[in-house]
Amino acid sequence: MTGHYSDGGFVPLNITVLTISDTRTEETDKSGKIFKERAEEGGHRVVEKAIVKDDIYQMRAIFSRWIADPNVHVILSTGGTGITGRDSTPEAVGPLLEKPIEGFGELFRSVSLEEIGASSIQTRALAGLTNHTLIFCMPGSTGACRTGWDKILQQQLDHRTRPCNFAQMFLA
Repeated sequence: MTGHYSDGGFVPLNITVLTISDTRTEETDKSGKIFKERAEEGGHRVVEKAIVKDDIYQMRAIFSRWIADPNVHVILSTGGTGITGRDSTPEAVGPLLEKPIEGFGELFRSVSLEEIGASSIQTRALAGLTNHTLIFCMPGSTGACRTGWDKILQQQLDHRTRPCNFAQMFLA
């Protein structure tokens, strides 16, 4: 891998944010706001933000639209990854993924263990790649969004992170 890396500075990615909730509004969507703020503070462009009910088909419609958009590099979603009630994000997103990234859910639960203990087992956080678009689905709590961004995504969406990162796939 030596010789291929040249640090020309930070490369911003185009990110969308989707909050999955039957109750949140723009005014009460703290988790979606955290993702938007963290991504923008990190130098990325949030090109769209939306809220959708926890309904498999409504979720798939938005995910599919963003997956089909060649200008969207990353989709961050918050909510619907638990095991109760209408939580159905993994069921909605899983069939859309060409290449699941199992390590994301494993790592997310591992770093969450430090913060919330054994309760981290209840998340079904997932990630994957499809149509040259990265998708990361995390729980709906603000703490989970901070953890996911601060401890995993901030570094992995920066092409300068070594030895490897997800952002490299968007470089020319």
